[in-house]
Amino acid sequence: MFRLFSISLLMLLLAEEERMYVKNYHDNGKLKEEGWLVGQFKVAYWKFYHANGELQKEGHFENDLAENYWYFYAPNGRKLMEGHFEEGKKCDWWLFYDDQGHVNHKCQLKDGVKNGYCLKYQDEKLTSAEKYSNGRKVNEWFDFRSFKRDNNLRNLRSGQH
Repeated sequence: MFRLFSISLLMLLLAEEERMYVKNYHDNGKLKEEGWLVGQFKVAYWKFYHANGELQKEGHFENDLAENYWYFYAPNGRKLMEGHFEEGKKCDWWLFYDDQGHVNHKCQLKDGVKNGYCLKYQDEKLTSAEKYSNGRKVNEWFDFRSFKRDNNLRNLRSGQH
């Protein structure tokens, strides 16, 4: 038992030694990316930057794959989109922003493709709703009454369809 504990502790210490915070730079000298590596794999929180120094994207990695919640930005600093990753693929709800920084549409994704509902907005007002199955649009609504009639609204929160 003690030997197993000692080996586990040694492995844990070696793994901690391998964890290293790195910064890489664009050719112009501005920061390109920063975050944690374990061996050659990106882990934990990372930030990536445009060549002009503005934040490009930020989020978590697990074994070199994007995980959890991420944010993406334009070179002028405006938020472009945000959402969930699972094993490097977009999943769950994603929000996409217009040039004024308002939500333009939000969609449910699975394995990086639309799968579920997609709600579209103009001037911060809901204009339509679409439903997708594996990237293929299967229905669209332009009024809340018909949308409500055809759908279980609990699915909007749970991600089920």
